[in-house]
Amino acid sequence: MRSAVHTAQGDLAQARRLFAYTRPYAGVLALSWLAMTGYAAASALLTWTVKPIFDEVLIRGVNTFQVAATIVGLYALKGVSAYFSTTLVALVGHRAVTDLRNALYEHTLNQSFAFLSRNSTGKMMSHITNDVERIQAAVTEIAGDLLKESLTIIGLLALLFWHDWRLALVSLFGMPLALFPLVKLGRKLRASNETSLRRWKDISEILQETISGFRIVKAFGMEGFESARFRRAASRLLSVNMRITRTTAALPPLMEAVGGLAIVAALLYGSHAIAAGRMTPGSFTSFVAGLLAMYTPIKRLSRVNATLQGALAASSRIFEVLDTHQEVAEPAQPVTLGRARGEIEYSHVGFRYSDGGGQILRRVSFRARPGQVVAIVGKSGQGKTTLLNLLPRFYDPTEGTIRIDGHDIRDLGLKSLRDQIGLVTQETVLFNDTVRANIAYGLADVDEARVEGAARAAFAHDFILNLPRRYDTVIGERGSRLSGGQRQRIAIARAILKDPPILILDEATSALDAESERLVQQALSNLMRGRTTLVIAHRIATVRHADLILVLEGGEIPETGDHESLLRRRGLYSRLHELQFDNEDPAL
Repeated sequence: MRSAVHTAQGDLAQARRLFAYTRPYAGVLALSWLAMTGYAAASALLTWTVKPIFDEVLIRGVNTFQVAATIVGLYALKGVSAYFSTTLVALVGHRAVTDLRNALYEHTLNQSFAFLSRNSTGKMMSHITNDVERIQAAVTEIAGDLLKESLTIIGLLALLFWHDWRLALVSLFGMPLALFPLVKLGRKLRASNETSLRRWKDISEILQETISGFRIVKAFGMEGFESARFRRAASRLLSVNMRITRTTAALPPLMEAVGGLAIVAALLYGSHAIAAGRMTPGSFTSFVAGLLAMYTPIKRLSRVNATLQGALAASSRIFEVLDTHQEVAEPAQPVTLGRARGEIEYSHVGFRYSDGGGQILRRVSFRARPGQVVAIVGKSGQGKTTLLNLLPRFYDPTEGTIRIDGHDIRDLGLKSLRDQIGLVTQETVLFNDTVRANIAYGLADVDEARVEGAARAAFAHDFILNLPRRYDTVIGERGSRLSGGQRQRIAIARAILKDPPILILDEATSALDAESERLVQQALSNLMRGRTTLVIAHRIATVRHADLILVLEGGEIPETGDHESLLRRRGLYSRLHELQFDNEDPAL
């Protein structure tokens, strides 16, 4: 019992939180409620007109025009009220849920990399699309039908008791009997809706994986396997959706059974009341009409419960995301940098992921002076990318301090910090937009000359002129219409246009052929000029001219120095150099 009460309290709190998104539109909602009141009053009064139709128009032949005019007026009021109540509630529902979707999307964007590593892309897509769609339907239906149909029932109940309170009590004695199965079916619907949302998440994940990995699916001939995987997920979704349908379909017959009992009770009592002269035939017919009219709003309210359970299941998933606090938080009083000089200092930095696992970085310390090129080398899995991901605060170090120009980066505003840093990675991220929009990404009101200048410096201008619409060419999802070298030069042009004092290059040339690498290296040389640059490279040949080389092994830095001094030490760097020299073409 206590558990049921606790669950009900939790559902009520969740529903309040959900409907809090309608508060900015309280004025529109109030107008819709006023229209609902007119609808409910007109519905009740239309059943009341049955009495004068029988007692006055049909039996005595009087007041025909007045009754007809009243009926026409009430139907007009009901129609106008229904139109405005439906459209105004829909407006509030759509706007409120749009606000919720926007809040969820913005909250997701503001999370750290650790959050996204724990939540798949398909899962987040399912939250923002399918979960929110269920809530949208629920908010519109609940905010509309719940009040409109409740007011209609209240009006009809008032009519029934006005005709004969004893008959009303006799007719409605079975109503409480329907509450218990309604509550029980509601719990089943909640559980089924939660399962349905999980099945939708599975489908979203399969779609995201197979479409983003389309080339691999084709290359390995796995179309049949992926189709079978999708069919199984769709079959599981079908099964749970049919369970929801069967549960929902059980509600109207239940209400009809209770309604049938009410009609039988009304007939038994009403026949005696008419014989005794306590009711006229018109009054009794009006009473029965009111009783029958209650069936439709009660049935709709039973479906509102089903919709509400689906909304609560979806909102619990959404609020779980919204209640996830940012692991990389904006400082309470952020420091704003102008253009940084570019001095970077790592002091005894350590890092481990919050979801467990071993220490990734241990007591890492080094300093990069303004304009220096610092290279990080080492075997795969030693923490090189993690080390550089700490600088723009994609993650926060669990130990130690990172400073830019003497400022602890945790004291800097996130935008101010990231405005200082340009990033070019091996996995080039471009958007399904024009070349111009991709180069100017993140910048407002950039003129054509600056975009073209950045493209020339990145050795991208010439190939852009050969595209169908030049700088206005849409390059496809992730730049799929460009080659790897072209994508990389667009990314370099983007970094050149941003003009940051600090640059991170994460294996920016490792996946290119010799000709593309030559052009990209020239573009990178233009980009690196005058900036403090941190470089990750597997190939030691690409970092031999760095001012400082850090050798990372086991999350620590056992060796530092320039290329020649590290070779003379005959340590780990020297061994890596020998291994690569033995396997690479010296001409490269």
